[in-house]
Amino acid sequence: MPGKEKPPAPKTAAKDASAADTPEGERIAKVLSRAGIASRREAERLIELGEVKVNGKTITSPALNVTPKDKITVRGEPVGQPEPPRLWLYYKPEGLVTSASDEKGRDTVFDHLPEDMPRVMSIGRLDLNSEGLLLLTNDGELKRKLELPSTGWLRKYRVRVKGNPTEPEIEPLRKGITVDGDRFQPMEVKIDRHQGANAWLTVGLREGKNREIRRAMNHIGLTVNRLIRISYGPFRLNELQPGEVEELKPRVLREQLGLADPEEAPKPVRKLAPRPGKTGTRAPGPGEDRAKPATRTLKPGEGLKQLSDTWQKATRAPASKGDRPATGRSSRPPGPMPRSGPRSGGPKKG
Repeated sequence: MPGKEKPPAPKTAAKDASAADTPEGERIAKVLSRAGIASRREAERLIELGEVKVNGKTITSPALNVTPKDKITVRGEPVGQPEPPRLWLYYKPEGLVTSASDEKGRDTVFDHLPEDMPRVMSIGRLDLNSEGLLLLTNDGELKRKLELPSTGWLRKYRVRVKGNPTEPEIEPLRKGITVDGDRFQPMEVKIDRHQGANAWLTVGLREGKNREIRRAMNHIGLTVNRLIRISYGPFRLNELQPGEVEELKPRVLREQLGLADPEEAPKPVRKLAPRPGKTGTRAPGPGEDRAKPATRTLKPGEGLKQLSDTWQKATRAPASKGDRPATGRSSRPPGPMPRSGPRSGGPKKG
């Protein structure tokens, strides 16, 4: 009929051609990250520096897909197939730097790990003068996922401050404050106990800006003289002593990420002793928050988002009534006494 437009041609052929043009495999930086060589961003830097070869040819751009058939080397060393993701809980002592190397020559946490540990990366950081739970992994993708702000996991700290704060004084921290142009999200702050010139607080964060707790406390007139991270989402310090490491069983790790059979019970973790003869660890730290990790099993496929929501609610539970802070540098924050175990030497000053 006159004026009737011809229907447009189907786009199926174009879509098929586009799919055919898509290279198979995964991006080279992602493969290096999953193999534990470096984080994805660090892997891209290595590529740009010309330190990565694929099938004998140096590459300078991360815009390349590779498959298991490709032979990859970094600085002349062959890259094997990625291992399954692994996760360790580490009690970082005070006086160690959370980085692979330090321009000032200070000891790092990686200098003090057991000799049988593979190459690992830290999930998040703890500054030189802080101690407590640090997560380590061999998988760059797992590191990236657990560090994403969208994960929203609550990180809890026991904080000793010089001074005797009152509820009105700490209320601004619960509402969120701005320090030197940085906006800090609302914190969960609980005054545990005053003793002498000090007070013990329990602080919960859902972000991790540089020295956030110390800067926030200083902003309201308090000085932090001890800071211990006791949990990171569902993972807790429990009975770890300074310098000790515990690896989560693969099945437990899958359960914590909501991927395991809900009828399977978690297995206990394997504990690794600190490397013999190493210094830089301090006397056994506090045994606060000794509650065992939650054993509620998530259904398969629930994923990180649902786990994050669950733990945001779970970690808001009130602290144990048995918490008792002590005084002095060698004192313990609130919590039951730790079990006996291997002890380490004095702290390595940074």
